[in-house]
Amino acid sequence: MNYLAHLYLANNTPESQIGNLLGDFVKGILAEYEVIYSPEIIQGIKTHRQVDCFTDRHPIYMISKNRISNNYSRLAGIIIDIFYDHFLANHWHLFSPVSLDEFVKNVYLVLSKNQTILPDRLNRILPKIISENWLCSYKTISGINLTFARLSKRLKWKNNLATASNELIKNYTELESDFLSFFPELINYVQNLDNFYLEQEHK
Repeated sequence: MNYLAHLYLANNTPESQIGNLLGDFVKGILAEYEVIYSPEIIQGIKTHRQVDCFTDRHPIYMISKNRISNNYSRLAGIIIDIFYDHFLANHWHLFSPVSLDEFVKNVYLVLSKNQTILPDRLNRILPKIISENWLCSYKTISGINLTFARLSKRLKWKNNLATASNELIKNYTELESDFLSFFPELINYVQNLDNFYLEQEHK
């Protein structure tokens, strides 16, 4: 999953949102970060990693990846993560009583207020994330194009990721159906994870 989905799946607290986003920026053994981040942020990073594992192994997600043309096969996971954020943005009202704009505005505020604890890589791109409104931009094809263009430049090998939105246009109905079947299962998985964490805290 990509940024928007991970933030949505976080608990409604600044620390949980920060942790669930940091899963894309913090790698390695989490014990090393316990002196830097609060337990709730660490828990958010753990949830991010669990979500990625659940997603990567899920049959519906694998079906979505297989819809991507062979010439993008090496990048299929990245592509589907972005596509799923696109569908989440467009079907936001099905999953949240809070509007997408309001949710995103709050996320930007949380990140801006907590820059001192964010990794350097996130701090470097945060001004662009906010000024270019990356999280809402997933809603449009033009926004997806810009996202893929940015990611293409970040990859260290020659790639065709910048043109990957063609795969969304070509498979739109099928991929949308995949997402709408998959995402409620992911929400349920995260809710069960949260219940498990609570049980562990009270033991």
